[in-house]
Amino acid sequence: MVTGNRVAIVGVGYSTVGRNTGLSPDELMIQATMASLADSGLTVRDIDGITSVGTEPLNDAWMLGIEPLNWWASGLMVPAFAYSALSAIAAVASGFCHTALALRMIQQQPSGASMAAGTAARGNPMVASYFAAAAGDRQFLSPFGAGNPTQWAGLLTQRHMAEFGTTEEQFGHHVIAQRYHASLNDDAIFRDPLTMDEYLASRYVSKPLRILDCDYPVDSGAAVIFTTEERARDLQKPVVLVESYALTAIRDLNFEILEDMVRTAPAESARSLWSRTDLEPSDVDTAHLYDGFSVITFQWLEALGFCPPGGAGPFVEAGNTRLGGSLPVNTDGGACNVGRRHGANFCIEATRQLRGECGERQVEGADVSVWSTAVGPFAGAVLLTRG
Repeated sequence: MVTGNRVAIVGVGYSTVGRNTGLSPDELMIQATMASLADSGLTVRDIDGITSVGTEPLNDAWMLGIEPLNWWASGLMVPAFAYSALSAIAAVASGFCHTALALRMIQQQPSGASMAAGTAARGNPMVASYFAAAAGDRQFLSPFGAGNPTQWAGLLTQRHMAEFGTTEEQFGHHVIAQRYHASLNDDAIFRDPLTMDEYLASRYVSKPLRILDCDYPVDSGAAVIFTTEERARDLQKPVVLVESYALTAIRDLNFEILEDMVRTAPAESARSLWSRTDLEPSDVDTAHLYDGFSVITFQWLEALGFCPPGGAGPFVEAGNTRLGGSLPVNTDGGACNVGRRHGANFCIEATRQLRGECGERQVEGADVSVWSTAVGPFAGAVLLTRG
């Protein structure tokens, strides 16, 4: 258990989610915040800390009418919602604030044309890094047209297959399981069942990476409210406690140039996570593991100790990650089916599983859940328990 105030999740919420919604980041932020407040039973006046990736927290606080604000944080070159959530947890645990709002706002990925023209890079250093002049490590990538995350993910997938014998069918089993979970989630965008033949017939975007291995770009806003355990016990929803957390970086933002492509930041995050708790991987009832690309979920399964290194393929193929298996994974359907939320959906789904709110996809007796975000040079993970 982490030191300081024990931290709980008391409210979760989404904005409208979809392709080209026409909603601005501010509108997404307000929708998601109002949904999380309604979920918690709190009001804006109860919030005194705010952190966001995708909007500016001081502006957010001003628009929401949060005053006084005792703590805030923002970032762009960070592991997405893991940064927001872990910053909020640390702020509440340390006493900087008593109730913190963690936000992740995303607008649908810019078009390939705007990315190639460089216009998409304005204001976003993570996008800009892919299209910067061919200097430094980029001299080994940019001249060959390697400027797209799918190209890096294709290399990572190929490396996992080459080193461990992982097969395309095993990635297919993961994709099919997630789609089945999505079929039980009214909020999922893609709900039609998939077959292995359909997976293997889907087009490559960076061989062996297929289009169905990629998360789905959408406009989305997500909000999670963290507060102290003491305050959480006075509110309307079952208490979900933060048992352990970890946020780790192992180098700068060059995803493609790491010493070991299949043992990256998740391995370090997992070590930190388990070092701060008496719980073990065998205690986890549900896992919600980042799936920007299918192979990232495989990395997290191995890093967190749910299967041996290189063992994710057989573990998934055996049905362990499906509902009814030993470790149901990504029970909301994952970002490939609910749309890109950069990990916020996994925090929210883990919370709902521990509250027993997941209907047909509920994992019976779920007491412990883990969620994670990101891969490569940086990553974060949080272990939650039912209070």
